Amino acid sequence: MSMQNQNPALFPLLTTDRLVLRKLEIDDAGELLKLRSDESVNKYLERPKSTTINEVIEFINKIQAGISKNESFYWAISLKNESKLIGTICLWNLDKENSRAEVGYELLPAYQGKGLMREALSKIIAYGFQILSFKTITAYTDSANERSVRILEKNNFRRNKALEYEYFQKEGFGNEVIYSLKSTTIE
Repeated sequence: MSMQNQNPALFPLLTTDRLVLRKLEIDDAGELLKLRSDESVNKYLERPKSTTINEVIEFINKIQAGISKNESFYWAISLKNESKLIGTICLWNLDKENSRAEVGYELLPAYQGKGLMREALSKIIAYGFQILSFKTITAYTDSANERSVRILEKNNFRRNKALEYEYFQKEGFGNEVIYSLKSTTIE
């Protein structure tokens, strides 16, 4: 199934050895508020910290609308045999012309350092390349976010200075570094 004919009504449920990646639901609002309001999770993100359940519900509605328009794919991450959200992972900023998507992810601190995000990212990479037919997946991260850089490098992403140059020409210089992975890298 290519990115162009993805049916949002059939949102993909993905599983790994330890995880279930599923559609984000309104029932996830409480755990998502914990995630989006956590100081350590938000330390390297350029977004306002969520402070109310209503903000999170608005965010979930925005995510669901983007999915229904084939603008993004956004999964809630849960441990197998548990429904509680422990993190999120998404493919967004879909660039159909260049067959490129950006990956983003976040995980509650209690679940960090256990290889869970690496496992989730590996599944999303496979889905992005094999099912959605992207040629490149990119990730923007703060240069000081060593954990994120390690996760990307362990999943074969490499720093892409050409994309950084292009980005900084438009947005100005900051602390972000851009990593990318081409589908030919993992074939």
